[in-house]
Amino acid sequence: MSNNNIEPVTDHENKFMEPVYRLLAFYGLLLFVCTMFVFFPFYMICFLLKEPVASKWHRQVSRVWMTIYLNLIGCPLKVKGKEHYAKGANYVVVCNHSSLMDVPVTTPFMPQANKTIGKKSFAYSPFFGLIYMAGSILIDRKSEKSRKESFRKMNWALRIGLDMVIYPEGTRNRTNDPLKNFYDGAFKLAVNARKPVMPALLFNTKKILPPDKGFYLHPHKIEMHFLPPVSSENISSKELKEKVFRIMWDYYEANY
Repeated sequence: MSNNNIEPVTDHENKFMEPVYRLLAFYGLLLFVCTMFVFFPFYMICFLLKEPVASKWHRQVSRVWMTIYLNLIGCPLKVKGKEHYAKGANYVVVCNHSSLMDVPVTTPFMPQANKTIGKKSFAYSPFFGLIYMAGSILIDRKSEKSRKESFRKMNWALRIGLDMVIYPEGTRNRTNDPLKNFYDGAFKLAVNARKPVMPALLFNTKKILPPDKGFYLHPHKIEMHFLPPVSSENISSKELKEKVFRIMWDYYEANY
């Protein structure tokens, strides 16, 4: 993916367009809420199903919703590298995290049904909290007990054939670097469960919802690239973390 043919945006153009992008943010929020209520009843079916069927249903509903939503706000998604998924295998998927836009992109458009690790506080949001809860393993990062329980649940999700989708940077990357340092959790999980790590990289989500701007939506195409999986066999979690970090860093620099 190359931006060589794109002319740089001047400060004057940015200032001229900023009110437009803030108006688009209002449109995007209103559209999100309205379409959420359309799909909400379909999500409630998740609570009547057993796993892994519930997660498969959740992903299908999310994919339809987010395909409509992303295109209506001018942010179409292109996915590359799905051929790296082997039939019958499941993975610990690690993805970069630059923007709040990452969340509605990752879970629906993964090639396989999955659970993601999510903040427990989000589950208290009216209506959306139930949707979020159905697709996530919730964690209270301040609680040691909660962290241990979430690790047990993630192992369970992998055992029943789901992927686990984790942002190893923890919080959004507000730097100009391709990635922030990774936490250990995803890689300890992969080694413990003996599951390969599937690196995934999102491009352009930071442009759409910049972390340093409130109530701002800049329409832009999104790309999600899957890289060849990395084995967790015969390697320490620290070595695995460093290996995956370097692969993702180098790929991001070469393709952005």
